[in-house]
Amino acid sequence: MITAGLLAWLGAPRLIAWRSAPDSEGGTDQIQAIHGDDLYQPSVGQDGKNVIWVPTQDDLMQAMLEALNIQPDDILYDLGSGDGKIVINAAQQYNINAVGIEYDPQLVELAKRNAARAGVEDQTTFVRGDIFQEDFSNASAVALYLLPELNLKLKPTILSMRPGTRVVSNTFDMGTWPADTTIELDRSTRAYYWVVPARVQGRWQLEDSTNNTVGELDLRQEFQLVGGEVVINGEVFTILSGRMEGEAITFTYGHRTANGDRSHGSFQGTVRADRLQGTLNKQAKQQQLTGRLRASQRQGLT
Repeated sequence: MITAGLLAWLGAPRLIAWRSAPDSEGGTDQIQAIHGDDLYQPSVGQDGKNVIWVPTQDDLMQAMLEALNIQPDDILYDLGSGDGKIVINAAQQYNINAVGIEYDPQLVELAKRNAARAGVEDQTTFVRGDIFQEDFSNASAVALYLLPELNLKLKPTILSMRPGTRVVSNTFDMGTWPADTTIELDRSTRAYYWVVPARVQGRWQLEDSTNNTVGELDLRQEFQLVGGEVVINGEVFTILSGRMEGEAITFTYGHRTANGDRSHGSFQGTVRADRLQGTLNKQAKQQQLTGRLRASQRQGLT
């Protein structure tokens, strides 16, 4: 959904050859081009709560769904689900359970009828409610088509969701939270994709496989980007590049010099709650490490 002022800028919905020929097991050939029915015909640009209704283009919807890398056990929520198009296509193409939250009661009822016609009424739920009041914490994938200010208002809620939750937003980003991927069909048709990162900022005590303390990891975090220092056997290294993808953490470490960065090794691991496990790669040698977060150093996301 978008504001009336942006309707002319976006232009009429159109199809773009984003993919080649559709495949036989799902894809563009299964897109359900659904809007109104004999009982109710929504109008593009009609008023909603803080937004107006504009359906997502078919080709962009398909790109958004594919970016989410939907798996059989996923639960997708569409926040501001309109006629149910994204929810219905997700259920139909990927055989998952999907939920739409929509404030307009007529659109909610239309979406239910559309789901029944598509044969996915048992896999879809449409809730008449406010996206800032309804609970969608059990989602593993989230789709948005809101306003920039609404995205920013939702951002703290989304960042508090389970690490690894995937989020895709039609047209508008999340401000200072950089997207992991930008999906662009043309200059005016794009979406943004994020993976909710685990919280890792703080000071970690590193131990080897025999529970001996071998070093320390001091992490600073800004959304999915991490930096800081790692101390291994008394030697201090700078984290040269670090990143979170859900619970997965990767970084290279070394020294920064006037002639550029000198990498000394890398680390790949996972973070769950206050435990870190992974492999330190150092000069062709590998060492399994675990980390314990010191509670007094616990920090939140920026």
